[in-house]
Amino acid sequence: MSEQVKRTELNDLGEFALIDHLTRDFPLQNKSSVKGIGDDAAVINNGNFQTVVSTDLLVEGIHFDMAYVPLKHLGYKAVVVNLSDIYAMNAQPKQITVSLALSSRFSVEALEELYAGVRQACDYYKVDLVGGDTTSSLTGLLISVTAIGQGEADKLSYRSGASVGDILCMTGDLGGAYLGLQILEREKQIFLEHPGVQPELKGHDYIIGRQLKPEARYDAIEQFAKAELVPTSMIDISDGLASEVMHICKASGVGAYVEEGHVMIKPEVFQTALDFRLDPITCALSGGEDYELLLTVKPEDIEKVRFMNDIAIIGEIVDAKDGATLHTKGGNIHPLQAQGWKHF
Repeated sequence: MSEQVKRTELNDLGEFALIDHLTRDFPLQNKSSVKGIGDDAAVINNGNFQTVVSTDLLVEGIHFDMAYVPLKHLGYKAVVVNLSDIYAMNAQPKQITVSLALSSRFSVEALEELYAGVRQACDYYKVDLVGGDTTSSLTGLLISVTAIGQGEADKLSYRSGASVGDILCMTGDLGGAYLGLQILEREKQIFLEHPGVQPELKGHDYIIGRQLKPEARYDAIEQFAKAELVPTSMIDISDGLASEVMHICKASGVGAYVEEGHVMIKPEVFQTALDFRLDPITCALSGGEDYELLLTVKPEDIEKVRFMNDIAIIGEIVDAKDGATLHTKGGNIHPLQAQGWKHF
């Protein structure tokens, strides 16, 4: 006989006991975290640093599907996508708050799994959980994470800082997270039609990992600091490369061109796109959720970037009248179109 899984109902604990229960194993790791959970508000002392704040809301059925997203992975990802925004400012995240709206279908044990992922992210990125809230929901699970970071005023990178002649760069590779989602959605449909069939995920570990457990590029920020490089502009690639290029162009009042052949796409991502009869560069331009960094640097800093690990030079900032364009491998020029995630 199989062992019955323990289930503790949320109302067995109540709101405040539940918060105490879920957050009891989150020690403070930063000197700036004066007061964490346990009072009316967290207290953070950033001294002479600029405080940087970002928040994201993840909604079940919109941003994630409980059919194939493990709760521990979901907790980890919910933190990482917010930390990525802080790194995109060339700043360091220090604290987070986590708020939940949830229905009675979730047990205390289920939330322990979710918070195990939150804890893993806090440990890996050295950030402190300092607050949050819980409430009930009639429509599924909602997760709101706020990330608080700090950075020196003269080293922060904004979307609005790009100038004509700046070099356009990206970290890592693109398209994997979108294709990971396609694989998971395909296997979900097969399972719904044939419940006895096991999912076929072999050989797709990297791609599925890009979707379920993304990482924020703290290593790139460390490289910039070591090289004494401050990007003139920067943004994280959450909605696809094309969308993020256009965000920088709009905020900076410039144009840009991207060389298709320089956009980094891993061989397994390229092949999987073809297996799905998709254009690999389209997956990179419009797929989203890769959480890499798109940045611009001054022309005189190109040698610093050229020898950095996992950073590619993919284009250049041009005059606004030239627009944002893609220069294809075949020598054609096409306007970039933001076809990534639309929230409404």
